[in-house]
Amino acid sequence: MQQENVVLVDSNNNKLGLMPKMEAHIKGVLHRAFSVIIFNNNGDIMLQKRARTKYHTPGLWSNTCCSHQRDNEDNITAGKRRLYEEMGFTTQLQNFDSFIYKVSFSNGLIEHEFDHILTGIYNGIPNLNKKEVDQWKWVSIDSLYHDINNNPDNYTAWFKIIINKYSESLKKWKLQ
Repeated sequence: MQQENVVLVDSNNNKLGLMPKMEAHIKGVLHRAFSVIIFNNNGDIMLQKRARTKYHTPGLWSNTCCSHQRDNEDNITAGKRRLYEEMGFTTQLQNFDSFIYKVSFSNGLIEHEFDHILTGIYNGIPNLNKKEVDQWKWVSIDSLYHDINNNPDNYTAWFKIIINKYSESLKKWKLQ
């Protein structure tokens, strides 16, 4: 299997180079990532429960899918690729916003990511890759916001940031 690299960036998203993914997560080096958020026509968000075999945050609820862009891969292409790999479907995506976060995990890994949020609409049933995802469900933004604040340990760090920071603008995006 080919070693997976991440794209190292500065705080303005300018590419600085490449590094093996695990090395970047051990050293906590800032790199590109993306988080896909899929809505249905009712305005609910498709969540995934990360597989128990994931190298960090296993068994936690999160956005529809997330990963890292490959070298010279744009956000939309990367998001569609990973959406198909994890959830078994594709749909049109668009860039929504981005933010930088840094969080350390109990296993010694550090996520320090320039995270690009991508949004799209899909009304079907996903075909889960069980190596990546244990479960999925639709949840309204309001219910999700309240549950994240009442049960934060059930959710990934980046997804909590997204919902706490962007829930109102995500609701407005869905109404467009």
